[in-house]
Amino acid sequence: MIRALRLFLLPIGAVLLLGAGSPDLDALIARYEHFSERFPMEAGRSDPSHSPQGWPVETPGGMAARRAELLAIDKALAALPDGALASEDRRNRDFLRHIIGWRVEGIGFDERRFAFVAHEGFYNTPYYAARGVEVRSDADGRAWIARLRGVPGYFAEQRANLERGIATGWTQPARVIDVAVAVLRKQVERPAAEDPLLAPLRGRDALLAEARGVIEREIRPAQRAILAYVDGRYRAHARKGLGIGTIRGGRGYYDFLLRYYTTTDLTAEQVHALGLSEVKRIRGEMDRAIAESGFKGSFVDWLRFLRTDPRFYARSREELIEKYSAAAKRIDGVLPRWFATLPRQPFTVEPVPPDLEEGYTTARSGGGDFSRGFPGRFIVNTSHLDQRPLYEVPALTLHEAAPGHHTHAAIAQEHPEWPSFRRQRDLLAFREGWALYAERLGHEMGVYRDPYEAFGSLSTEMWRACRMVVDTGIHVMGWSYERARACFTENTALADINIDTELARYIGAPGGAVAYKVGELRIVALRHRAEAALGDRFDIRAFHDLILAQGQLPMTMLETVVDDWIAARK
Repeated sequence: MIRALRLFLLPIGAVLLLGAGSPDLDALIARYEHFSERFPMEAGRSDPSHSPQGWPVETPGGMAARRAELLAIDKALAALPDGALASEDRRNRDFLRHIIGWRVEGIGFDERRFAFVAHEGFYNTPYYAARGVEVRSDADGRAWIARLRGVPGYFAEQRANLERGIATGWTQPARVIDVAVAVLRKQVERPAAEDPLLAPLRGRDALLAEARGVIEREIRPAQRAILAYVDGRYRAHARKGLGIGTIRGGRGYYDFLLRYYTTTDLTAEQVHALGLSEVKRIRGEMDRAIAESGFKGSFVDWLRFLRTDPRFYARSREELIEKYSAAAKRIDGVLPRWFATLPRQPFTVEPVPPDLEEGYTTARSGGGDFSRGFPGRFIVNTSHLDQRPLYEVPALTLHEAAPGHHTHAAIAQEHPEWPSFRRQRDLLAFREGWALYAERLGHEMGVYRDPYEAFGSLSTEMWRACRMVVDTGIHVMGWSYERARACFTENTALADINIDTELARYIGAPGGAVAYKVGELRIVALRHRAEAALGDRFDIRAFHDLILAQGQLPMTMLETVVDDWIAARK
């Protein structure tokens, strides 16, 4: 009776996810859950804070063992007869097989040879873990110190991975190395007493002193050594071409990355053509926004005006945070008209930590855990204020906070009964496609108050369209840095620092950047399909709830979900 009442109170999408369950499938899901707890990065999770071994073990032998375990789970999943599974169980089974297939294929490419992708890399892993660690006792504190002692060994493993990259020609180009070196240098130059690795131990003086000693005697030497290595020997072997297609086997790896990140079978050439089409469409909408503003002059003049007029820029870090906070609250007021189900978890608006702000993206959603008392975090880069235009604030808030990433993540957190691979948000096409759809929805919601904010939204949308063109251009079509940069300077209002930061990311981490627009366009197409099929019976709030009630799915599987929903409502 209690279970029946609980099901009655859950949104319909959550009820579908629960299903009756198959004992064999449940056991295999539990087996995968156990695997993902031991090896979070192989399960698509970037935060290793719960990994019992402390830091990811990414040696070739360790990766081969993980591959074998994943293949064993997949073989058992494939043996489950369809007739014994309810429809939602089949969906979970098929999705899990997709995930395992991607992980196994990635391991087969030995992709750990790329141990960093610009400002993101192994050198940040301990700092990310520190933000998620709870120290509630001295025993917890000693466990954290023990993990800190493992950092030099973790770095040594990553150096071996980079060495294997040198031996096989799988290295990053100089532009990506420059960003990694800047991050490492900042970490090395920070006084040990101010290191964020100490944050979990605040208020425990004896443990703080011990940890500070570990940083000074063990971690700093390891960081200095890896900095010297990356800036020396590794830089000397940097690949000459920007694109991954210039290395042996690079095109095959890029094709795999496109399948993984977009969760479709689109080719690089198709993605490139789709991107060019979107650039043309968005440019037309930009021209209409400019005309509405009354501005007289060329597009270049308009961009110069936006980049130089002081009214479009905050005068202090605090003012920028206030602008984002105000936009978030304004959006809160219109969400109920577009969503029937909203999460309980609130979010804060806070600046990027000073040690990460150089080279860090403009804004980002920072997770949280409502069950443990942690709010979501909307993190804003408050450095270089002259490069952070205020007309982009509403679009970025919609994307990163509500109804974008925060809303998506917080709703998933409210359903611990879902399999972890439905709650995690590691599918870029779904996660970022939804967030970019949220930006587009802002026009219908009335969030953009004037032509400048409307243009800011179009500029960020153009940014994602240019990503499709530039990512494929660099990695498959041999584009130069200057040609790639021109797509942004000629079509967006992005500041120079943002363009260069993003380009370093696209070069260092191929394929991921195109998933945003591919995912958004698929969601838009599914909405149009539902509107056309249902006519007056189409309910926008129910449609949005349906998408978010999936947690995450590959785009091909989401299409089936929407088609079933349409059929049930006819």
